[in-house]
Amino acid sequence: MIERRDVFQAIADPTRRQIIQKLSRGPLNLAGIGEDFGISRQAIAKHIKVLNECGMISITQKGREQFCEAKLSQLDEVVDWATDARKLWKQRFKKLDKFLDPTSEK
Repeated sequence: MIERRDVFQAIADPTRRQIIQKLSRGPLNLAGIGEDFGISRQAIAKHIKVLNECGMISITQKGREQFCEAKLSQLDEVVDWATDARKLWKQRFKKLDKFLDPTSEK
């Protein structure tokens, strides 16, 4: 079975969120991404692979180095989902408030 990766999987891990944030300031090579994390290059490479498979970053080869660039438009899917979820829960809480408030008309 092939595992489908999506933007939610990308942002589920705090390290990947930090990598996306770092890349939002501009493209970096793998060494530049790995700075500040205190984890192995291999671990960073695995996170990069997931982010690439989720469509959150693009990787380009320049000479002997690979550069990663954030594709922040992918986050629109998260914004859309959160907006819809917020509307749904606001409606549900309004109904609950109305039900629980003994002074409200039913």
